[in-house]
Amino acid sequence: MFPRIMAGRLEETTMPEVDLEALGAAAGPMQVWVLPALLGLGLASATGLRTFLPMLMLALAARFEMFGVRLIDQMDWLVSWPAIAALAVATTAEFLGDKVPAVDHGLNLVGYVTRPVAGAIAAGSVFWAVDPAVAAVAGIIVGAPAALAFNAAQTGVRVGSTATTGGLGNPVVSLIEDVLAFFTVILAFLAPIVVPLALIGLAVIVFRLARRIRDRREATPA
Repeated sequence: MFPRIMAGRLEETTMPEVDLEALGAAAGPMQVWVLPALLGLGLASATGLRTFLPMLMLALAARFEMFGVRLIDQMDWLVSWPAIAALAVATTAEFLGDKVPAVDHGLNLVGYVTRPVAGAIAAGSVFWAVDPAVAAVAGIIVGAPAALAFNAAQTGVRVGSTATTGGLGNPVVSLIEDVLAFFTVILAFLAPIVVPLALIGLAVIVFRLARRIRDRREATPA
């Protein structure tokens, strides 16, 4: 609010609120639907590998207004410092726990529930120019399947790694997944339009890695 002197008395004026619905209508379908869908797809795919890292990166990007990231009003809590601190702690705990054989399988199993939820929340939160209910539905449609698919792919790679290395190779696989999750989010921020192509390439890499591990396991004598 800004003070204004008029007719010998102090009045207060307020800055006009931004009408996101009108802004979205003026922006067009590319900004309202296509780019948020592609950004949400990238974020959700990354949550399929790491539950909390993509959410933390999204919160920081929105908090510091980086990459043009904008969230729906209902997700304002995500950019609060308590939420960011909680996500940072959860991200660190997940990062460390996933480097421990057996614990990593537990996290992956829990991820079949938590990661689709995180993917839906992350994807839905970037549909800033539509009704919140529509954003929630869009988040579920875009985010949940992508997160679930990548969590399932992670399961195949991790099971194969455990079978062939006795779990000793799992921390290396986990670190590769950390890097992939991080750069998937960065790519979604910088160039959401190429996210589908990048995800196809990533899926091919994961499939080939899982098949190679499986073939090596079958070739190992009992």
